[in-house]
Amino acid sequence: MAFWSSSSLGLLSLFLTLHLATTTTSAASVTTTGIRLGLIRKPSPDVPIFREAPAFRNGETCGSPSTDQIHVAMTLDANYLRGTLAAVLSILQHSTCPENVMFHILWTRFEPEIFSSIKSTFPYLKFKVYRFDAHRVRGLISKSIRQALDQPLNYARIYLADIIPTDVKRVIYLDSDLVMVDDIAKLWGVDMGDKVLAAPEYCHANFTQYFTDAFWSDPSLAKTFSGRRPCYFNTGVMVVDVDKWRQGGYTQKVEEWMVVQKQKRIYHLGSLPPFLLVLAGDITAVDHRWNQHGLGGDNIEGKCRGLHPGPISLLHWSGKGKPWLRLDSRKPCAVDHLWAPYDLYRSTKHSFEE
Repeated sequence: MAFWSSSSLGLLSLFLTLHLATTTTSAASVTTTGIRLGLIRKPSPDVPIFREAPAFRNGETCGSPSTDQIHVAMTLDANYLRGTLAAVLSILQHSTCPENVMFHILWTRFEPEIFSSIKSTFPYLKFKVYRFDAHRVRGLISKSIRQALDQPLNYARIYLADIIPTDVKRVIYLDSDLVMVDDIAKLWGVDMGDKVLAAPEYCHANFTQYFTDAFWSDPSLAKTFSGRRPCYFNTGVMVVDVDKWRQGGYTQKVEEWMVVQKQKRIYHLGSLPPFLLVLAGDITAVDHRWNQHGLGGDNIEGKCRGLHPGPISLLHWSGKGKPWLRLDSRKPCAVDHLWAPYDLYRSTKHSFEE
């Protein structure tokens, strides 16, 4: 799987800007065919302009940025770029050792303008970008209750272990519609024991609602959870032991349930249910403070919701409503004002310095 480092892509962007691009590279890299050089000179109005974030430096107690890294994986497309940059800012701002955080960013195609936005907003950011081949999952996707959940990139988290370098043993996967208000090193240091995944569990939730009557009425399917106490967990915040994931063949296990879904509709949501089928009741439970989820409301209407009681380390706008859209519409929910200080969109009135 090809990837681009921030430094190499920076040179590539400069290369294109100077109009020296005359060759065609592999499909996994950049193809000059179809790229108009004018797009580099004059940003498309579809790509927002962002303010530059400050440089965040390590505290005195931090280890080496090269050997004591915290690996964070996220997906990226143009529609969620604003949320992604806000999430990155929140992680760095609250980290004791921000220079130790390495970001692994997955996207479906190389977009020079998107990359330029990341580089100009975070000139010192340590990151690599990887191409996720949408064709790998497109034939496995079943229509869900919300179109956004059907996008191939929403399934990229299933293939993390296949995409990132093999020398990365553990990774924190984060959605783009969240902000962290605590030191990410605390989540990184969770003791996973012999489990492949760690995440907040919600055992009070009605677990049966995540699957259809066709699932529960089929004895061969319903016995899937025999011997374990399945609880809901949200796949937007996960610590993954990618070594164990590879060794246990978990990508294939999740895919197998997606095949069943194509043959007999057993759930309504996107990439979440197959994770639950494979891992619910067999993960390391993390404190709920690490995923104050559901702030985007439900998946259909996205109505406003308040905060759950208890301490908060991470705010997550899972659900239909996204804070940047509601703020722009001048109809924000109360919780959206907790996201606003991390918004680097240049035309916004909100600034994280305020």
